[in-house]
Parts: sequence; structure tokens; C-alpha cells
Amino acid sequence: MAQEDIQLLLKDLCARLTYGIICQVDDGAAGLNDGKLVEIDIPKEFARFDADYYWDAYIDDVKPYLRPMSSMTEEEIKEYKHLIAFSGSPNGAANLVDWLNAHHFDYRGLIKKGLAIEVTKENNPYE
Repeated sequence: MAQEDIQLLLKDLCARLTYGIICQVDDGAAGLNDGKLVEIDIPKEFARFDADYYWDAYIDDVKPYLRPMSSMTEEEIKEYKHLIAFSGSPNGAANLVDWLNAHHFDYRGLIKKGLAIEVTKENNPYE
């Protein structure tokens, strides 16, 4: 993975850490596992996950499960538009980003870059 992509993924995952982001982790010989991100060591480019136990992985072996922006429900679109309208007010932009992170939306285009896995009805670890 290019260093630019690693930095983008680190930035994104750090912002989502408190929102229960689930990631697919390539554990090499152990295969692919899903886990909840619980900690990030930025200088080492390492992430810690929890399923039934804790384990660590390099960031370039991690892909978060994210929703495309196009998957918003009608209710979410209304909320999103309301937040956009107030994004210029104090804390407005922060509230918008917090909402996008809490709903696991891919506003940075990570799915398209192959850095994230698209959440679908058949593939949704958040349900």
C-alpha cells in the first residue's frame, strides 16, 4: 500500500475510533477476520482489534466496512441536509463529520480506492 493511502486510512480510522468501526483484517496465515477497532498506534502504523480477544495488525492489512454516501435512507438524507445547512455555524462542520462517522459513511472515497469494504444488505457487520 502506498504511504499516501496508509496516511489517508490512518486519518480516517482515527476519526472513527469512538464510533465502533468494524474492519476486515488480513491476518496472513490466519486468513481474514472481522474485528472492532479499539486502538491505533500512529507512529508504528498498527491497529488493535477486539472480537473475542485482542489482536494487532498493520494498517495496510486493514479495511473498514463503510457505507457509500449513495446508501443514505430518506430519513438520513433529511438529517444530512439539515447538518449541511448548519455546517458554517460554530461546531457545525464538526457535527456533520461526527454524524457521517457515526453512520459509517465513506465521505473520503475509500471504497473506490480499494481501502474499504462497501457495506451492503448481505454484507453488514453493524446489524
